[in-house]
Amino acid sequence: MIDGPWRPKDGPPPSHQGCAISSVRLRPPARRGELRDRHEDGHRLHHLLWRLGPGVRVCSSAVLGGGIGPRAWILNAQVPGGYPRLDPDRHLAEIAAAEGLTGPGAGLMTAADVAAYTTGHDGGVTATVTAGLGVRGWAAAPDTATRAPHRPGDAEVPGTLFRPEDAEVPKSPYRPGTINIVVTLPAALSDAALVNAVATATEAKVQALLDAGLDCSGTPTDAVCVAAPEPGHDGGEPFAGPRSTWGARIARAVHTAVLAGARTAP
Repeated sequence: MIDGPWRPKDGPPPSHQGCAISSVRLRPPARRGELRDRHEDGHRLHHLLWRLGPGVRVCSSAVLGGGIGPRAWILNAQVPGGYPRLDPDRHLAEIAAAEGLTGPGAGLMTAADVAAYTTGHDGGVTATVTAGLGVRGWAAAPDTATRAPHRPGDAEVPGTLFRPEDAEVPKSPYRPGTINIVVTLPAALSDAALVNAVATATEAKVQALLDAGLDCSGTPTDAVCVAAPEPGHDGGEPFAGPRSTWGARIARAVHTAVLAGARTAP
């Protein structure tokens, strides 16, 4: 029986064949993001950094490292309004490198004041939110509202859509997502439950915005990250909808954090 983490002096690492080693598969991700600051082009900016460590995977819509997979870190970086760069993924990678981060990670951007982040906690779940609501609206909008004024080859980000007929429309500066949600929990989730957790977090976000008296479902480029331990042989929790145990906790934590952020956002 292993009482602590394996060390080289203990001999060959233990085999996991035939049994699940809970000390490995249940390693929880870091709950709290570390607030950091940096200077870029005359601006003092902040970013939140989660050093997740090994054994954690993330499901996200992040511009860098989106999708489902192992992630060693999450970065939520503030950029100036009217952000001019067309390579946000490269920019995030540069910030990560400056922090000495290695391995795969997930990176988000926002023009909101990252130092004004809000959190919600429920049953081991922590939701951290940065909310800026200067550009907001409803998800189901008229067709003209979905046309992204940029050219082929420009950086694609969540919430934008390129169509050939838009190619001649004058290009506007890239607008980074303004409601970013990072959720961490100590329970391993299946692939389906990870996707469901993102949906649950989004539902709770909309509920919070409505409860704050806002007539919107979010901003065009919101992003969500859910970080959980990698599942063992049991495959992880199969459900994360709002009436499941972990989904309900995610929903309440996200609702608390978004509601607090929406009430104070400019």
